[in-house]
Amino acid sequence: MDLKLLRTFLELNRTRHFGRSAEALHVTQAAVSSRLQSLENLLGVVLFERNRREMRLTPEGSRLVRHAERQISAWRAARQDVGLAEASEQLVIGGSLRLWDVLLQRWLHDLRRTHTGLAIIAESQSPESLTRRLIDGTLDVAIMLEPAQLDTMHIREVATIEFACVSSHKGIGIEDALQSDYVYVDWGLSFGLDHRRTFPDAPEAMTRLSHAKMALEYINSIGGSAYLPRRMVEKDIEFALLYEVLDAPAFERSAYATYPVRTPRLELIEESLKLIPL
Repeated sequence: MDLKLLRTFLELNRTRHFGRSAEALHVTQAAVSSRLQSLENLLGVVLFERNRREMRLTPEGSRLVRHAERQISAWRAARQDVGLAEASEQLVIGGSLRLWDVLLQRWLHDLRRTHTGLAIIAESQSPESLTRRLIDGTLDVAIMLEPAQLDTMHIREVATIEFACVSSHKGIGIEDALQSDYVYVDWGLSFGLDHRRTFPDAPEAMTRLSHAKMALEYINSIGGSAYLPRRMVEKDIEFALLYEVLDAPAFERSAYATYPVRTPRLELIEESLKLIPL
């Protein structure tokens, strides 16, 4: 199997656009189209339903996604592992998209500073993809807010994240903060349920964003209010770039490490987790 075909397929699945995929892969649109056709011919199935308005995965395309991700990840890990010096170790770490800017970027930096001889592969993916890769054995450890409960995996709490309501408007209370310029940040199902129970009469947010950095840049530029990790906004509050919303309750969520019960890298994984900021 030509890995270029799988990479092109995954990029098309991400962008659902031939032009943007070609730009990301640094090839022409014709090359992207040719690769997709070659993969479809090789498999004997249609992978995308295509019309002028949109591209959608077919059922066959949906089933291919996990296999393509596994093949690409396994090849990446094998290539690095084979190219390492004999004394080197390798660790493949993953985290949910929500947590990289909040917690895991700093962990990656501390991991590199502490383990200078360690080969590291770090990736951010959806919780579903992270779980699949843990099961497949192409990921050593993943950090998530809501990990799947699996008998074959250790699940260990590694950090507590406090969410504070902050605003570009000085001196406002929570009732005003939840109005038209409120930005709802998706911190997972448990956060959403707590948010709804705490603010049952709040209007639906006109802006919903998927992760913290996007929301922080948005309210710093456009204005508004949002629940963001306190550790992320401390400097903005200190320098009066943002303000804590008066009488706003705080929310807390735990971050969990998930890693296989049986792995030759168990000691290395558990040592590395000590570097995650609590």
